[in-house]
Amino acid sequence: MLTLFTPSSSHSSTIRFLNIKPKSHFPRSSISSTFYPSNPSSNLSFLHQKRFLHQKIGIKKKITASALSDFGFGGFENAQSVIEAVSVLTAIIVVHESGHFLAAYLQGIHVSKFAVGFGPILAKFNANNVEYSLRAFPLGGFVGFPDNDPDSDIPVDDKNLLKNRPILDRVLVISAGVIANIVFAFVIIFAQIVFVGMPVQEYFPGVVVPEVRPFSAASRDGLLPGDVILSVDDIELPKAVPNSVSRVVDVIKKKAKSTVLFKVDRGGKDFLIKVTPDQNLDGSGRIGVQLAPNVKILKEKPKDVLEAFAFTGREFWGLTSNVLDSLKQTFLNFSQTASKVSGPVAIIAVGAEVAKSNVDGLYQFAAILNLNLAVINLLPLPALDGGSLALILVEAIRGGRKLPLEVEQGIMSSGITLVFVLGLFLIIRDTLNLDFIKDLL
Repeated sequence: MLTLFTPSSSHSSTIRFLNIKPKSHFPRSSISSTFYPSNPSSNLSFLHQKRFLHQKIGIKKKITASALSDFGFGGFENAQSVIEAVSVLTAIIVVHESGHFLAAYLQGIHVSKFAVGFGPILAKFNANNVEYSLRAFPLGGFVGFPDNDPDSDIPVDDKNLLKNRPILDRVLVISAGVIANIVFAFVIIFAQIVFVGMPVQEYFPGVVVPEVRPFSAASRDGLLPGDVILSVDDIELPKAVPNSVSRVVDVIKKKAKSTVLFKVDRGGKDFLIKVTPDQNLDGSGRIGVQLAPNVKILKEKPKDVLEAFAFTGREFWGLTSNVLDSLKQTFLNFSQTASKVSGPVAIIAVGAEVAKSNVDGLYQFAAILNLNLAVINLLPLPALDGGSLALILVEAIRGGRKLPLEVEQGIMSSGITLVFVLGLFLIIRDTLNLDFIKDLL
């Protein structure tokens, strides 16, 4: 699961992340959508033979290790990759808010504002009584409705105010952001398959050493980046074994300050290299390398449109299943997973890392973010679209009688406060954990 903040709301209660007005009121028509995925690369993986991208195998371990180790994000050092990551997030925000906006507009419901970003307005224009604005920080957005707005000249009993519409109309407006992101995720996956091709990976014997840290045990004893470990202490590492990396790690951990014999393939020739692992504080061994399955990535394009849709459908449902499973594990093991929840800074850093290493990976990165946003916003929590839908459900159960305005305001206010505090904490924490910030400190 990943973490992103894309708040959206209505009229004077407009939720502007990090720009919440204390005097705002939260009306019955309030729409809010906040997205807290964590670990954006946790779902990034590729095919094994005919297996689809959603399977949690192979390359995922490499991406996770390089992009998320101790939140040591190096992506911010590359301006182009950062711009690409921010562009992906901005597009997702625009799509989500456009869903709310179009669902209201097409039903004739009054809309007063459409904003991308939060904070100070950089540019704006008005059209058909709607203010469109671009704001300084492109990590959120909102759609504003004039319901209960004291400055609005629309009568409070106007049938085209969101709050005065039937339950079904309001449900469509509130859920449209989620629907838009689901459709967008499907389109992204389809575009990847058609224009780039389906990534297919074929396993080969051994484990690759992409990186050797300077002054590490591996560096001292002769392991080099690009080596392929074929066996460790005479334990062969055959192909098509996704847990080959963990096998090597397990042997190294058990052999602190003892010799480990590696058989490696270097440039087509086999070598025997003895490495003596250093000892960690817990007594386990380490040699200072990054390991990854030995795979070759191929791109397979569909033969026709029907096959493209078939590939897309299988991949879409696979990614959705992974997102749901990730969310389930987060809630079931919250004490262990809470520290892995990331804010917008970490998401941009991971997106930049993906863009820098493999531009094709941005397709899946964007698809996963869309699906996370959709799933999280359906949760029946205050400040989420699901929270607003829950209030409408209560109204329906009560035979069309709405909860007292003060009660709804209290529920929504508590949700907004929680979002604000959590968001601020995540932004500060993730910023302090960036590599170049650590260097400055």
